[in-house]
Amino acid sequence: MKPIPSKKSRRAKPLSTVNPRAAGIDVGAQFHVVAVPPECDAEAVRTFRSFTGDLHRLADWLVACRIETVAMESTGVYWIALYEILEARGIRVVVANARDVKHVPGRKTDVNDAQWLQQLHTYGLLRGSFHPPGDIAALRAYLRQRERLLDYAASHIQHMQKALTQMNLQLHHVVSDITGKTGMRIIRAILDGTRDPQVLASYRDGRCKASVETIAQALEGNYRPEHLFALEQAVALYDAYQERVVACDRRIEAALAQLAPPEPPAEPLSAPRHKTRQPNALAFEVRQALHAVIGVDLTQIHGIGPYLALKLVGECGTDLSAWPTAKHFTSWLCLSPGNKISGGKVLSARTRRSHNRASALLRLAAVNVGKTDSALGAFYRRLAMRVGKAKAVTATARKLAVLFYNTLRHGMDYSDPGASDYEERHRRRVVQNLERRAKQLGFTLEPAPAAGVS
Repeated sequence: MKPIPSKKSRRAKPLSTVNPRAAGIDVGAQFHVVAVPPECDAEAVRTFRSFTGDLHRLADWLVACRIETVAMESTGVYWIALYEILEARGIRVVVANARDVKHVPGRKTDVNDAQWLQQLHTYGLLRGSFHPPGDIAALRAYLRQRERLLDYAASHIQHMQKALTQMNLQLHHVVSDITGKTGMRIIRAILDGTRDPQVLASYRDGRCKASVETIAQALEGNYRPEHLFALEQAVALYDAYQERVVACDRRIEAALAQLAPPEPPAEPLSAPRHKTRQPNALAFEVRQALHAVIGVDLTQIHGIGPYLALKLVGECGTDLSAWPTAKHFTSWLCLSPGNKISGGKVLSARTRRSHNRASALLRLAAVNVGKTDSALGAFYRRLAMRVGKAKAVTATARKLAVLFYNTLRHGMDYSDPGASDYEERHRRRVVQNLERRAKQLGFTLEPAPAAGVS
């Protein structure tokens, strides 16, 4: 008979201290509440305003208390200024996920939140969110600013289309893109005073599919002054944002040049798979600049073009060692199945919701790769027929994430076997499963006789 353990032996062991010099900060819009260990200062909890001078005094107090690491929890962008100041002082900063620091119900105050953060961080119970180094963060900021400028410019394209429609000028119905060469030539000629449809149609580019006669018929309208004024305003604002986009491109090119090592990559840049220019492409050669930084060509992966590869590097960085394996990387992207198990029963395996920009980019790439004659395209189409397009997009995006991770971190050479090879391998797997099932039931699976053989 086993002896009954005493109460002393059954008592839970105390948690071990991982970060003895840890502080917790509850970040707010107007003030920050900071908590340090009680032995560091008689006033262990202090409140500081969010002004820059107060942030420096906060950092001075933490240095005086010999704090080595800080955990903070924040919403929005209020934490960025404080993060940069503390990082410059040599303090390791952990930006915790709000799900990991959720307090027990009741008695919620800013002081309690700061003390709870400090306590959890002392015992090493917090996981820090990913934050790239300064040079990658700068590149990411430029790329996000460029996307914002393109969104603003797109709204003025809609204003241009509205003004044209109000004048019954059906230009956007005969031209695929009114901001292309044909569309902008005609619009600028209209603003310069040209009204003759035949003269306006003569500005047609040779690559335009619509004929001169069709374009001339679409340009017979009612040129009212108020609608012309709205069109002029929309074009001016569109041009202004395009100038800002070009300035942003120069900053992005300079940021990539700073990231590039002094020695060029050993592997030469392979030939591009597509030579067509992408819409809203940058004003410089992105493939060469990106290859000089990372040493591999990410555009060889189907669905990932130069601009998309640059945005993925801007979001994830060039060093993916923060994720030990590709599974950790796909879990961070919320592209792997979630775990919701209770009582040994799987309640749900749905992927978690996420606002991760890299995940959204990979999902868009998955939709595009589904239209290609590649192994990934065949995988997407087969899965879409079986479980639906939504799950097929997630599964294909996960495969793209694994390829991106292995290529960037391990230098893997991607070689697409093609859709036919994938279909053949899938057929062999199905036949093997059928043969195994038939053997279990006591049958033998034989191929059908060839057609035309008696």
